Amino acid sequence: MNDPPAPERHAVSLWDQPRRVLLLCVLLDLVGVCLGAAVVDRLGPADLLAHPPWVLGFAASYVLLSWLFGSYTLLRWPRLRFRQMLVRLGVSALGTAMAVVLAGWLLKLPVSFTLAHRRVQIGLMSFVTLWAFLIRLAIWAQVRRRQSPFPTPLALAEHRQQRLLPAHLPEDALTLEDIPWSNTMSVERQLKRTADVAVALLLLLLSMPIMSIAALLIWLEDRGPVFYVQERSGLMGATFRVYKLRTMRATNANTPATWTQRRDQRITRVGWFLRRVRLDELPQLLNVLIGDMSLIGPRPERPALEHELEARIRHYRKRHWMPPGLSGWAQVCAPYAASVEEAELKLSYDLYYLRHWNIGLDLLILLKTIKTVLKASGR
Repeated sequence: MNDPPAPERHAVSLWDQPRRVLLLCVLLDLVGVCLGAAVVDRLGPADLLAHPPWVLGFAASYVLLSWLFGSYTLLRWPRLRFRQMLVRLGVSALGTAMAVVLAGWLLKLPVSFTLAHRRVQIGLMSFVTLWAFLIRLAIWAQVRRRQSPFPTPLALAEHRQQRLLPAHLPEDALTLEDIPWSNTMSVERQLKRTADVAVALLLLLLSMPIMSIAALLIWLEDRGPVFYVQERSGLMGATFRVYKLRTMRATNANTPATWTQRRDQRITRVGWFLRRVRLDELPQLLNVLIGDMSLIGPRPERPALEHELEARIRHYRKRHWMPPGLSGWAQVCAPYAASVEEAELKLSYDLYYLRHWNIGLDLLILLKTIKTVLKASGR
């Protein structure tokens, strides 16, 4: 069977790059807050622009909550649902207003602090919400207009979808020398390992009380073992033992490996909660300190399942070219894999990560992981 032809190179515009579109929307949101402050100052008894730090803090809070409540993910929807869009924007605005009131109360700000006044907040949030609605509508329409109804060239698909389709890639489209990680003298590679050790050690110290409570709850539910140790495939396919808090009923060590299904009956009640907020992954910080894993990278899979995946999915072995991670691009962009087809989807994101890895992408994945934890949307 011949490999598909190498993808042609095409010019990539701003609208073909989701992260730049997101950054544009964030910048326009910040502009909207500043404009709203100016309008409120002009129309009412307010002096918002006389306190730039508070306006900037308000803008930063609004952007953070908009990200957390998913108002930026609207830009990627194939169809825009106006009602859901307004709900997300409204919740973001309400959350920001509550944050301002809380800050004013904690800091005991004087009555003359107009940003905390009800009329001022209603006016400012009304302007900001309307502005955000129109901005998202305009950006979404522009992105959809720029997308061709005909089959998208691979190069454009890579930038738009931020993944590489394994079935469409020739064998030599991605080699070990092509990936940034292969440069052993890279400053970014050394920085990644340094950050892994420092952050993993800090998180271990901070999470000890949480893990202790989780361990007690696991033991109280069924008196079974607290930790779960499993063999996984790591860098260049070498196997290592991964540590997790047990979230399923204890089984015999010789039980064949199977996919975890949605609403899997093997998951305990405590385990369900731990999976939702990703707390079951905390013991893997030990794997990061040892050097078997990184904080960010392709998730390690069980060798018993990988034999079938390697046989049925092109380029599957290439995901082992970087150290596996606690979280990864595939984990924050795709649903949990419970079949070969879903594993191929996740591989497409892993291959994109291999080709485009840098510290900035790792930071983006970290932020998306934090969002998943805060929203308890893990599985």
